[in-house]
Amino acid sequence: MLPVSAVSPHQLLTQQLQAFARLSEEDLRLAQDYWTLRTIPRNEFFNFRNAVCQYVGFIVHGLFRVYYVDPVTEQEHNVAFVPEGTFLTSLKSLLTQEACPYYIAALEEAELLVISVGQLHTLYAQSHGWERFGRLLAEQYLILHQAKAEAMLFQTAEQRYLALLKQFPGVTNRISLGHIASYLGIKGPSLSRIRAQLGRA
Repeated sequence: MLPVSAVSPHQLLTQQLQAFARLSEEDLRLAQDYWTLRTIPRNEFFNFRNAVCQYVGFIVHGLFRVYYVDPVTEQEHNVAFVPEGTFLTSLKSLLTQEACPYYIAALEEAELLVISVGQLHTLYAQSHGWERFGRLLAEQYLILHQAKAEAMLFQTAEQRYLALLKQFPGVTNRISLGHIASYLGIKGPSLSRIRAQLGRA
């Protein structure tokens, strides 16, 4: 069951848009009829692999994982976790309108406000503020993906685990250890050893 908040989903979105991209009241007015509320049950999908991503979502409640499935071993590999209060999309697929190589699935029952790529393009043509939103969203995704790639190259598994705990406090209460191990690029027993050394943080 989704948590009850005193602040409405659209109010939360407005706060985030103003903080993230400094959108004006006029910018927000232009888009007020575009964002629609969507609920995604646990283990259901925001976007499927080999489907073109058509939406950007703002996560009001819930948590998502981005993952791919090895075509040979059929093993799942987690690429990212995306929590409430952030924007969710498959950016390359959204920009190129080519098929997304990942699945994006809800780890918890989730509530989002979504806007289509066509509606975003309409806003870009009308407003420098919305153009800034698109640029900042692209920059954020680039930074996050490069940071993940560099962590896999330059950090130990323990350092990556500690970084995850810092980024997502309470993550072990919301995400299974199997999913966390996959995200870190290690096996379950290795994660258990790391947790034991750290006092099961």
